Formats: sequence, C-alpha cells, structure tokens
Amino acid sequence: MKASFLPLVSLALAFSSVHARTVFSAIAVNGVELGHAVAVRVPSTNDPITDVTSNDIICNTNFIQPVSDVVASVPAGGVVSAEFHHTPAGYVGPDPSDPLDPTDKGPVTAYLAAIPDATQADITGLQWFKIFEEGLIPETHQWGSDLLFLNAGYANITIPSCVQAGQYLLRVEAISLAEATSYPGAQFFMSCAQLEITGGGDATPETVSFPGAYTPTSPGIITNIYTDETYTVPGPAVFTC
Repeated sequence: MKASFLPLVSLALAFSSVHARTVFSAIAVNGVELGHAVAVRVPSTNDPITDVTSNDIICNTNFIQPVSDVVASVPAGGVVSAEFHHTPAGYVGPDPSDPLDPTDKGPVTAYLAAIPDATQADITGLQWFKIFEEGLIPETHQWGSDLLFLNAGYANITIPSCVQAGQYLLRVEAISLAEATSYPGAQFFMSCAQLEITGGGDATPETVSFPGAYTPTSPGIITNIYTDETYTVPGPAVFTC
C-alpha cells in the first residue's frame, strides 16, 4: 500500500500544478458588468508568479495589449466583483477547471493602493492596504479558492466606506498552495483593476509595499495543505473603518 500511495500523491500534485491556473480579467461594480478586460490590466497568460521579490508580484506582467484606459467609478462602500477564469480570455465555455481547478487550494486576497493616475504605466513604489481575504475556514475545511469556485469565479469585495476619494489600483490575487511545501512553491495569480473611488472619508490605513509585503519566510508562503490544520493568510491584517 505505501509503495503505491506515494506515486499517487505525486500524480495528484502534478495534476494540480497543471490545472490550478486562473486569471482575474473583469470586474462588475455593484452588480453591473463592465466587460472583459475593461478597467483591468489582464496578463496575456495564466502563468503564475512565484518570486515574491519581483516587481511582477505587484500586478503581474505581459498584459494583453492595448491595456484598458478605462477607470471604473465606484462609490466608497460599494462592491467590486473581481471575475476570475481559467484563461486570460475569460469565460469561453464549459471547463471543469474554470475558474480554477477545484482540487487545488489557497486564499484569495484584495488590496487597494492610491495612485495619481490609475492608468499610468509605472506602478512601483505604491503603498497598499488589504481590504479582503478569504483563507482557510477550519470548521468547514473550505478555502478561499473553494468559495471562488462555488461562486463561478466572482470575489465580491466591499470598498471601505471611509477611504479617501481618488484613483486607486485594486489588486486581487488567488494563491495556489498545492506546491507550497518549500519556496518557491506557492503560485500567485493577480491582476489590477483601475478605479476612481467617489465619496468616502479621510481614513489613512497602514500600508505595505509590493514587493515587500511577502517574503520567502512570511506566514502562509510555505505550508502543507494536505497536513496543516490551520493557515495564516500572507500579508497584513484586513483594514476596516
């Protein structure tokens, strides 16, 4: 039994690594769909980012051209639904791995960063604060990835009502942990949406930088989803008003 079990585990891990890929490629604002790649910087492949020290960890890389010049208006307190699918093309028909392979597991997170112009090319040096996370729910053994799959690829993110008005990037990320028993192993799939937040307040959240918010030894970067009973989502605590 033991001799046959290890190859089966290896096969399962290999299967997950091939099919875990996903792409955040569209948004809806308060239930209104904007369309594929509208106001979102969509990578041209579903390849993961694995180096947490790279600038690619900010918003991904090799975007579909031309990158959208739309900045989506959303009121503070409103809901932005980030839509994930298996490929950069968005939904292209029935696919058992859409929006991601359900056998893979990991958290889903979202961050905001104020920016002078949400369409500007240079996104280095921005200061980010986390506004959403779904990790492991011990009571149900469900992960953020499970909830994303059950919700047809939508992560519904409430914009804090107290944030200052202005232009922002919304960075939404799904993290695959199937191979995260060592570093590099965790796979990061993120894109950034371009927002104009209206209304709001005068909050000044504590911020982190990308790269910098994650390190190779940060909690949640190395883990074993097959044996660990608890999990800490990488990055800072979620900001609340």
